[in-house]
Amino acid sequence: MSNGQWYPPEWPDRIRALASGDLAPAAPRRAATVMLLRDTVDGPMVHMLRRRASMAFAGGAYAYPGGGVDDRDSRPIGWAGPSLAEWAACLGVDEASAQAIVCAAVRETFEEAGVLLAGTTEDTVVSDTTDDTWEADRQALVLRELSFADFLDRRGLVVRSDLLGGWARWITPEFEPRRYDTWFFVAALPAGQRTRNASTEADRTVWIRPADAADQYDRGELLMMPPTIATLRALAPHATAADALTAARHQDLTPVLATARMVGGELLLSWPGHEEFTKNIPIGGPR
Repeated sequence: MSNGQWYPPEWPDRIRALASGDLAPAAPRRAATVMLLRDTVDGPMVHMLRRRASMAFAGGAYAYPGGGVDDRDSRPIGWAGPSLAEWAACLGVDEASAQAIVCAAVRETFEEAGVLLAGTTEDTVVSDTTDDTWEADRQALVLRELSFADFLDRRGLVVRSDLLGGWARWITPEFEPRRYDTWFFVAALPAGQRTRNASTEADRTVWIRPADAADQYDRGELLMMPPTIATLRALAPHATAADALTAARHQDLTPVLATARMVGGELLLSWPGHEEFTKNIPIGGPR
């Protein structure tokens, strides 16, 4: 492997089965993930976690905090920032789905990193989420004993959707058994808050400059899925977290979906618009 691209050994057989009609694609589950940034004298750093090697999906790969949308994420809540109509237009979905996706992004960031993008008013942000009562609520959210709407209501909080910027949308390839339709967001670490490894799915977390993470991927030192390295490369040119949030207003959220087809006796695997991930797979196995 010349770089750190995540490439499961079972992919070629699954791609062939899909091409022959022997494999029916699974329906993708909606998900959200957040590229959390903090400014340093050397430029912004992004918070990443390493998925445990035992995980069935992308074990050992570096990713961002995130996870699946909960059906309850569309319940009525306190809301600050762009309207649901504006978010719906940005994300390419209806208003109920837009709220659920944004709420999933905020909820998962709290569940997996201990960072909460919410406040008591439309212009405040929670400054500390580290005491035992916050941790008890976080655990209840993780266990789905508490809905995000009820959590916000009991604490008198509104979601600060204006602290998020939509960045990209990637859909897991059709030949994968676990598929996700994932929206990527960018956000700045709120003042006074700090990250921690609160995820049961991760064995390590790091703050790292996007360019440094990309360099380590290129050297084969960090394992990543295509959406992760692609978004890191897009983040790298921005000098501050604020710059990245401004750039989010102009990001293209057209879904990126890998395609696999037969070309000259080989299977060609490609991600439209991201040629670096293209692979030619001989009939006998991966190259």
